[in-house]
Amino acid sequence: MITPSDGPVAQYFSTVKTALSGLEVYLSDPDRADPGNPFPPAILTPFLRRFSASLQCWENRIGFTEHFRISRAESGFPVFQNVLELEKDRNTAEGRLAAIPDAQVLRTEMADFILRHRAFPEALQARMAERIYLEAVSAGEIFSPVVLPETVHVGVNPKNRRPYYVVVWGAFDGTQTLPMVYIALIEDSSDTLVNMLVRDDGTLDPSVQIPLPVGGLLNPQLAARFDDFVTRNSGYALTPATIAANLDTDFPTLHPKQLRRFVLGPFYSAGITENNDRITGILSKVRKPEDAWLLTWTQQEVFSRAEQPAERGFFSSTPARQEFYIDTANLEATRMGVSAYEKHALVPHEAYQALYASGEAAAIFGDYKVHVISGNQVISEV
Repeated sequence: MITPSDGPVAQYFSTVKTALSGLEVYLSDPDRADPGNPFPPAILTPFLRRFSASLQCWENRIGFTEHFRISRAESGFPVFQNVLELEKDRNTAEGRLAAIPDAQVLRTEMADFILRHRAFPEALQARMAERIYLEAVSAGEIFSPVVLPETVHVGVNPKNRRPYYVVVWGAFDGTQTLPMVYIALIEDSSDTLVNMLVRDDGTLDPSVQIPLPVGGLLNPQLAARFDDFVTRNSGYALTPATIAANLDTDFPTLHPKQLRRFVLGPFYSAGITENNDRITGILSKVRKPEDAWLLTWTQQEVFSRAEQPAERGFFSSTPARQEFYIDTANLEATRMGVSAYEKHALVPHEAYQALYASGEAAAIFGDYKVHVISGNQVISEV
Protein backbone atom coordinates (compact mmCIF):
# COMPACT_ATOMS: atom_id res chain seq x y z
CA MET A 1 0.00 0.00 0.00
CA ILE A 2 1.18 3.54 -0.69
CA THR A 3 -0.39 6.61 0.90
CA PRO A 4 -0.20 10.26 -0.10
CA SER A 5 2.42 10.92 2.60
CA ASP A 6 4.80 8.26 1.34
CA GLY A 7 8.00 9.55 -0.29
CA PRO A 8 8.14 6.78 -2.92
CA VAL A 9 4.71 7.63 -4.38
CA ALA A 10 6.00 10.10 -6.94
CA GLN A 11 8.94 7.82 -7.72
CA TYR A 12 6.66 4.85 -8.38
CA PHE A 13 4.42 6.66 -10.83
CA SER A 14 7.39 8.33 -12.50
CA THR A 15 9.32 5.11 -13.01
CA VAL A 16 6.43 2.97 -14.22
CA LYS A 17 5.30 5.64 -16.69
CA THR A 18 8.90 6.05 -17.88
CA ALA A 19 9.12 2.28 -18.35
CA LEU A 20 5.94 2.23 -20.45
CA SER A 21 7.22 5.13 -22.55
CA GLY A 22 10.47 3.24 -23.10
CA LEU A 23 8.55 0.15 -24.15
CA GLU A 24 6.60 2.25 -26.63
CA VAL A 25 9.90 3.51 -28.07
CA TYR A 26 11.01 -0.09 -28.46
CA LEU A 27 7.78 -1.17 -30.15
CA SER A 28 7.66 1.79 -32.52
CA ASP A 29 11.19 1.28 -33.86
CA PRO A 30 10.72 0.91 -37.65
CA ASP A 31 13.62 -1.56 -37.77
CA ARG A 32 11.47 -4.03 -35.82
CA ALA A 33 8.58 -3.78 -38.27
CA ASP A 34 8.08 -6.59 -40.78
CA PRO A 35 5.69 -5.61 -43.60
CA GLY A 36 4.47 -9.21 -43.90
CA ASN A 37 3.89 -9.70 -40.17
CA PRO A 38 0.16 -9.78 -39.30
CA PHE A 39 1.11 -8.88 -35.70
CA PRO A 40 3.36 -5.79 -35.99
CA PRO A 41 4.84 -4.65 -32.64
CA ALA A 42 3.11 -1.25 -32.83
CA ILE A 43 -0.26 -3.03 -32.57
CA LEU A 44 0.36 -3.02 -28.80
CA THR A 45 0.87 0.75 -28.54
CA PRO A 46 -2.81 1.74 -27.99
CA PHE A 47 -2.99 -0.64 -25.03
CA LEU A 48 0.19 0.79 -23.48
CA ARG A 49 -1.32 4.25 -23.81
CA ARG A 50 -4.49 3.03 -22.12
CA PHE A 51 -2.45 1.71 -19.21
CA SER A 52 -0.45 4.95 -19.01
CA ALA A 53 -3.74 6.89 -18.94
CA SER A 54 -4.94 4.68 -16.08
CA LEU A 55 -1.73 5.36 -14.16
CA GLN A 56 -2.19 9.10 -14.62
CA CYS A 57 -5.75 8.81 -13.30
CA TRP A 58 -4.58 6.81 -10.28
CA GLU A 59 -1.88 9.37 -9.56
CA ASN A 60 -4.49 12.13 -9.64
CA ARG A 61 -6.77 10.07 -7.38
CA ILE A 62 -4.16 9.98 -4.61
CA GLY A 63 -4.81 13.70 -4.13
CA PHE A 64 -8.17 12.99 -2.46
CA THR A 65 -8.02 9.37 -1.25
CA GLU A 66 -6.33 7.86 1.77
CA HIS A 67 -4.38 5.10 0.11
CA PHE A 68 -3.46 3.36 -3.11
CA ARG A 69 -2.44 -0.28 -3.32
CA ILE A 70 0.02 -1.96 -5.66
CA SER A 71 1.05 -5.58 -5.88
CA ARG A 72 4.48 -4.96 -4.37
CA ALA A 73 5.40 -8.62 -3.92
CA GLU A 74 4.20 -9.91 -7.30
CA SER A 75 3.54 -7.92 -10.48
CA GLY A 76 4.58 -4.49 -9.23
CA PHE A 77 1.42 -3.02 -10.78
CA PRO A 78 -1.75 -1.61 -9.16
CA VAL A 79 -4.03 -4.24 -7.66
CA PHE A 80 -7.20 -5.23 -9.48
CA GLN A 81 -9.45 -3.32 -7.10
CA ASN A 82 -7.98 -0.10 -8.48
CA VAL A 83 -8.90 -1.20 -12.01
CA LEU A 84 -12.48 -1.91 -10.94
CA GLU A 85 -12.79 1.41 -9.11
CA LEU A 86 -11.44 3.29 -12.12
CA GLU A 87 -14.01 1.61 -14.37
CA LYS A 88 -16.78 2.46 -11.90
CA ASP A 89 -15.63 6.08 -11.67
CA ARG A 90 -15.53 6.35 -15.45
CA ASN A 91 -19.19 5.38 -15.60
CA THR A 92 -20.21 7.88 -12.89
CA ALA A 93 -17.80 10.74 -13.70
CA GLU A 94 -20.33 12.96 -15.47
CA GLY A 95 -22.76 13.07 -12.56
CA ARG A 96 -20.03 13.58 -9.96
CA LEU A 97 -18.45 16.42 -11.95
CA ALA A 98 -21.78 18.19 -12.04
CA ALA A 99 -21.76 18.28 -8.24
CA ILE A 100 -18.25 19.83 -7.98
CA PRO A 101 -17.65 23.54 -8.68
CA ASP A 102 -15.58 24.22 -11.77
CA ALA A 103 -11.82 24.67 -11.49
CA GLN A 104 -11.83 28.47 -11.59
CA VAL A 105 -14.37 28.71 -8.77
CA LEU A 106 -12.30 26.31 -6.66
CA ARG A 107 -9.12 28.32 -7.28
CA THR A 108 -10.87 31.51 -6.17
CA GLU A 109 -12.19 29.82 -3.03
CA MET A 110 -8.73 28.43 -2.25
CA ALA A 111 -7.10 31.84 -2.57
CA ASP A 112 -9.78 33.41 -0.37
CA PHE A 113 -9.36 30.69 2.26
CA ILE A 114 -5.59 31.24 2.42
CA LEU A 115 -6.01 35.01 2.83
CA ARG A 116 -8.71 34.72 5.53
CA HIS A 117 -7.38 31.78 7.55
CA ARG A 118 -3.63 31.89 6.92
CA ALA A 119 -3.74 28.12 6.36
CA PHE A 120 -3.69 25.66 3.51
CA PRO A 121 -7.20 24.77 2.22
CA GLU A 122 -6.88 21.00 2.37
CA ALA A 123 -10.57 20.27 1.79
CA LEU A 124 -10.73 22.55 -1.25
CA GLN A 125 -7.48 21.06 -2.57
CA ALA A 126 -9.03 17.59 -2.30
CA ARG A 127 -12.08 18.78 -4.25
CA MET A 128 -9.81 20.22 -6.93
CA ALA A 129 -7.88 16.93 -7.11
CA GLU A 130 -11.14 15.00 -7.45
CA ARG A 131 -12.27 17.27 -10.30
CA ILE A 132 -8.94 16.83 -12.12
CA TYR A 133 -9.19 13.06 -11.61
CA LEU A 134 -12.77 12.80 -12.88
CA GLU A 135 -12.02 14.98 -15.90
CA ALA A 136 -9.08 12.71 -16.79
CA VAL A 137 -11.15 9.56 -16.28
CA SER A 138 -13.98 10.77 -18.50
CA ALA A 139 -11.65 12.13 -21.21
CA GLY A 140 -9.14 9.32 -21.61
CA GLU A 141 -9.27 5.73 -22.79
CA ILE A 142 -8.27 3.67 -19.77
CA PHE A 143 -7.27 0.04 -19.38
CA SER A 144 -10.53 -1.59 -18.33
CA PRO A 145 -10.88 -5.08 -16.81
CA VAL A 146 -11.61 -6.14 -20.40
CA VAL A 147 -10.81 -3.94 -23.40
CA LEU A 148 -13.28 -5.23 -25.97
CA PRO A 149 -12.07 -6.53 -29.34
CA GLU A 150 -11.26 -4.52 -32.44
CA THR A 151 -10.64 -5.81 -35.96
CA VAL A 152 -7.45 -4.15 -37.21
CA HIS A 153 -6.64 -6.03 -40.43
CA VAL A 154 -8.59 -7.94 -43.09
CA GLY A 155 -7.38 -10.23 -45.89
CA VAL A 156 -8.14 -13.43 -47.78
CA ASN A 157 -6.36 -16.77 -47.64
CA PRO A 158 -5.82 -17.57 -51.34
CA LYS A 159 -5.57 -21.31 -50.66
CA ASN A 160 -9.06 -21.77 -49.24
CA ARG A 161 -10.71 -18.45 -50.26
CA ARG A 162 -11.64 -17.68 -46.67
CA PRO A 163 -11.52 -14.09 -45.45
CA TYR A 164 -9.39 -13.65 -42.36
CA TYR A 165 -8.97 -10.84 -39.88
CA VAL A 166 -6.64 -9.83 -37.10
CA VAL A 167 -8.51 -9.07 -33.88
CA VAL A 168 -7.01 -7.47 -30.75
CA TRP A 169 -8.34 -7.11 -27.22
CA GLY A 170 -7.03 -6.54 -23.71
CA ALA A 171 -7.61 -7.90 -20.23
CA PHE A 172 -6.32 -7.07 -16.77
CA ASP A 173 -5.94 -10.29 -14.80
CA GLY A 174 -7.29 -9.80 -11.30
CA THR A 175 -5.40 -12.69 -9.69
CA GLN A 176 -1.94 -11.99 -11.07
CA THR A 177 -2.51 -8.20 -11.45
CA LEU A 178 -1.08 -8.32 -14.96
CA PRO A 179 -2.22 -6.32 -18.00
CA MET A 180 -2.44 -8.51 -21.11
CA VAL A 181 -3.05 -8.00 -24.80
CA TYR A 182 -4.39 -10.70 -27.12
CA ILE A 183 -3.91 -10.74 -30.88
CA ALA A 184 -5.65 -13.39 -32.98
CA LEU A 185 -5.61 -14.24 -36.67
CA ILE A 186 -8.96 -15.83 -37.46
CA GLU A 187 -10.33 -17.21 -40.71
CA ASP A 188 -14.09 -16.96 -41.25
CA SER A 189 -15.89 -19.55 -43.40
CA SER A 190 -19.41 -18.17 -42.90
CA ASP A 191 -21.23 -17.74 -46.21
CA THR A 192 -22.16 -14.14 -45.42
CA LEU A 193 -18.56 -12.98 -45.01
CA VAL A 194 -17.25 -15.04 -47.93
CA ASN A 195 -19.89 -13.66 -50.30
CA MET A 196 -19.38 -10.11 -49.09
CA LEU A 197 -15.58 -9.93 -49.09
CA VAL A 198 -14.16 -12.48 -51.56
CA ARG A 199 -14.14 -12.01 -55.33
CA ASP A 200 -14.38 -14.88 -57.82
CA ASP A 201 -10.60 -14.87 -58.22
CA GLY A 202 -10.16 -15.50 -54.47
CA THR A 203 -8.94 -12.02 -53.55
CA LEU A 204 -10.35 -9.37 -51.26
CA ASP A 205 -13.03 -7.30 -52.98
CA PRO A 206 -11.62 -3.72 -53.11
CA SER A 207 -15.09 -2.25 -53.58
CA VAL A 208 -16.01 -3.17 -49.99
CA GLN A 209 -14.88 -0.26 -47.83
CA ILE A 210 -13.78 -1.38 -44.37
CA PRO A 211 -12.90 1.59 -42.11
CA LEU A 212 -10.29 -0.09 -39.91
CA PRO A 213 -10.11 -0.45 -37.03
CA VAL A 214 -13.63 -1.84 -36.66
CA GLY A 215 -15.06 -2.06 -33.17
CA GLY A 216 -15.67 -5.72 -32.41
CA LEU A 217 -15.37 -8.77 -34.62
CA LEU A 218 -15.82 -7.92 -38.31
CA ASN A 219 -18.61 -10.48 -38.65
CA PRO A 220 -21.66 -8.61 -37.24
CA GLN A 221 -23.61 -11.83 -36.71
CA LEU A 222 -20.95 -13.09 -34.29
CA ALA A 223 -19.63 -9.84 -32.81
CA ALA A 224 -21.72 -9.82 -29.62
CA ARG A 225 -21.00 -13.49 -28.91
CA PHE A 226 -17.31 -12.90 -29.53
CA ASP A 227 -17.28 -10.02 -27.02
CA ASP A 228 -18.85 -12.34 -24.47
CA PHE A 229 -16.32 -15.05 -25.32
CA VAL A 230 -13.27 -12.86 -24.68
CA THR A 231 -14.79 -11.60 -21.43
CA ARG A 232 -14.98 -15.20 -20.20
CA ASN A 233 -11.79 -16.55 -21.80
CA SER A 234 -9.03 -14.01 -21.23
CA GLY A 235 -7.76 -14.92 -17.77
CA TYR A 236 -4.06 -15.57 -17.24
CA ALA A 237 -4.86 -18.98 -15.74
CA LEU A 238 -6.04 -20.14 -19.19
CA THR A 239 -3.21 -21.09 -21.52
CA PRO A 240 -3.20 -19.67 -25.05
CA ALA A 241 -3.80 -23.21 -26.36
CA THR A 242 -6.90 -23.55 -24.17
CA ILE A 243 -8.27 -20.18 -25.28
CA ALA A 244 -7.67 -20.99 -28.95
CA ALA A 245 -9.28 -24.42 -28.56
CA ASN A 246 -12.31 -22.90 -26.81
CA LEU A 247 -12.67 -20.40 -29.63
CA ASP A 248 -12.40 -23.16 -32.19
CA THR A 249 -15.11 -25.15 -30.40
CA ASP A 250 -17.53 -22.32 -29.63
CA PHE A 251 -17.60 -20.85 -33.14
CA PRO A 252 -17.91 -23.50 -35.90
CA THR A 253 -17.31 -20.97 -38.70
CA LEU A 254 -14.37 -19.22 -37.03
CA HIS A 255 -10.97 -20.86 -37.43
CA PRO A 256 -8.24 -19.46 -35.14
CA LYS A 257 -4.95 -19.92 -36.95
CA GLN A 258 -2.75 -17.99 -34.58
CA LEU A 259 -3.17 -16.52 -31.11
CA ARG A 260 -0.58 -14.35 -29.40
CA ARG A 261 -0.68 -13.16 -25.80
CA PHE A 262 1.43 -10.26 -24.58
CA VAL A 263 1.80 -10.33 -20.77
CA LEU A 264 3.18 -7.12 -19.29
CA GLY A 265 5.21 -7.48 -16.09
CA PRO A 266 6.48 -8.00 -13.54
CA PHE A 267 7.78 -4.47 -12.94
CA TYR A 268 10.61 -3.88 -10.46
CA SER A 269 11.30 -0.51 -8.81
CA ALA A 270 13.92 0.08 -6.11
CA GLY A 271 12.51 0.89 -2.69
CA ILE A 272 8.94 0.12 -3.75
CA THR A 273 8.47 -3.40 -5.12
CA GLU A 274 9.44 -6.51 -3.19
CA ASN A 275 8.98 -9.12 -5.93
CA ASN A 276 12.67 -10.09 -6.20
CA ASP A 277 15.17 -9.35 -3.42
CA ARG A 278 18.19 -9.87 -5.66
CA ILE A 279 16.98 -7.43 -8.32
CA THR A 280 15.68 -4.75 -5.94
CA GLY A 281 18.87 -4.95 -3.89
CA ILE A 282 20.98 -4.17 -6.94
CA LEU A 283 18.59 -1.52 -8.24
CA SER A 284 18.77 0.27 -4.86
CA LYS A 285 22.44 1.03 -5.66
CA VAL A 286 21.55 2.94 -8.82
CA ARG A 287 22.52 6.59 -8.33
CA LYS A 288 19.42 8.14 -9.90
CA PRO A 289 16.09 6.85 -8.48
CA GLU A 290 14.36 7.55 -11.81
CA ASP A 291 16.66 4.95 -13.42
CA ALA A 292 16.25 2.28 -10.75
CA TRP A 293 13.68 0.06 -12.46
CA LEU A 294 13.32 -3.01 -14.64
CA LEU A 295 10.31 -3.92 -16.80
CA THR A 296 9.72 -7.44 -18.12
CA TRP A 297 7.16 -8.92 -20.46
CA THR A 298 6.41 -12.29 -22.03
CA GLN A 299 5.12 -12.98 -25.52
CA GLN A 300 3.29 -16.30 -25.87
CA GLU A 301 2.02 -17.77 -29.11
CA VAL A 302 0.08 -20.78 -30.28
CA PHE A 303 -0.62 -21.62 -33.92
CA SER A 304 -2.51 -24.20 -35.89
CA ARG A 305 -0.27 -26.66 -37.71
CA ALA A 306 -3.15 -28.33 -39.56
CA GLU A 307 -6.91 -28.32 -39.90
CA GLN A 308 -9.10 -31.37 -39.71
CA PRO A 309 -11.66 -30.86 -42.49
CA ALA A 310 -15.37 -30.69 -41.77
CA GLU A 311 -17.37 -33.88 -42.23
CA ARG A 312 -20.97 -33.78 -43.39
CA GLY A 313 -23.30 -36.76 -43.35
CA PHE A 314 -26.98 -37.55 -43.50
CA PHE A 315 -27.42 -37.80 -39.74
CA SER A 316 -24.60 -35.69 -38.29
CA SER A 317 -21.82 -33.35 -39.21
CA THR A 318 -18.54 -32.26 -37.66
CA PRO A 319 -17.13 -28.78 -38.21
CA ALA A 320 -13.51 -28.16 -39.16
CA ARG A 321 -11.13 -28.34 -36.21
CA GLN A 322 -7.64 -26.93 -35.69
CA GLU A 323 -4.65 -28.96 -34.57
CA PHE A 324 -2.66 -26.60 -32.36
CA TYR A 325 1.05 -27.16 -32.06
CA ILE A 326 2.61 -27.32 -28.59
CA ASP A 327 6.40 -27.51 -28.34
CA THR A 328 6.55 -30.54 -26.06
CA ALA A 329 10.34 -30.66 -26.39
CA ASN A 330 10.44 -27.44 -24.34
CA LEU A 331 9.21 -27.89 -20.78
CA GLU A 332 8.47 -24.19 -20.32
CA ALA A 333 6.50 -24.04 -23.58
CA THR A 334 4.55 -27.12 -22.52
CA ARG A 335 3.77 -25.57 -19.14
CA MET A 336 2.60 -22.35 -20.81
CA GLY A 337 0.55 -24.24 -23.41
CA VAL A 338 2.20 -22.52 -26.38
CA SER A 339 3.94 -23.22 -29.66
CA ALA A 340 6.62 -20.65 -28.81
CA TYR A 341 7.36 -17.88 -26.35
CA GLU A 342 9.80 -15.04 -25.78
CA LYS A 343 10.79 -13.30 -22.55
CA HIS A 344 11.94 -9.70 -22.68
CA ALA A 345 13.43 -7.19 -20.25
CA LEU A 346 13.74 -3.43 -20.62
CA VAL A 347 16.17 -1.63 -18.34
CA PRO A 348 17.73 1.87 -18.18
CA HIS A 349 21.41 2.03 -19.08
CA GLU A 350 22.53 2.95 -15.55
CA ALA A 351 20.48 0.14 -14.01
CA TYR A 352 21.90 -2.33 -16.52
CA GLN A 353 25.42 -1.23 -15.60
CA ALA A 354 24.63 -1.86 -11.93
CA LEU A 355 23.20 -5.31 -12.70
CA TYR A 356 26.19 -6.14 -14.90
CA ALA A 357 28.71 -4.87 -12.32
CA SER A 358 27.11 -7.06 -9.67
CA GLY A 359 28.18 -10.13 -11.62
CA GLU A 360 24.63 -11.46 -11.51
CA ALA A 361 23.29 -10.18 -14.83
CA ALA A 362 23.46 -13.61 -16.45
CA ALA A 363 21.60 -15.23 -13.56
CA ILE A 364 18.97 -12.49 -13.40
CA PHE A 365 18.22 -12.26 -17.10
CA GLY A 366 18.61 -15.96 -17.94
CA ASP A 367 16.72 -16.59 -21.18
CA TYR A 368 15.38 -13.02 -21.39
CA LYS A 369 16.09 -10.87 -24.42
CA VAL A 370 17.53 -7.71 -22.88
CA HIS A 371 16.85 -4.21 -24.20
CA VAL A 372 18.71 -1.24 -22.72
CA ILE A 373 17.18 2.23 -23.02
CA SER A 374 19.23 5.39 -23.02
CA GLY A 375 17.37 8.60 -23.78
CA ASN A 376 15.10 7.86 -26.74
CA GLN A 377 17.17 4.96 -28.03
CA VAL A 378 16.79 1.28 -27.26
CA ILE A 379 19.66 -1.12 -27.83
CA SER A 380 18.60 -4.76 -27.97
CA GLU A 381 20.34 -8.06 -27.31
CA VAL A 382 23.16 -6.56 -25.25
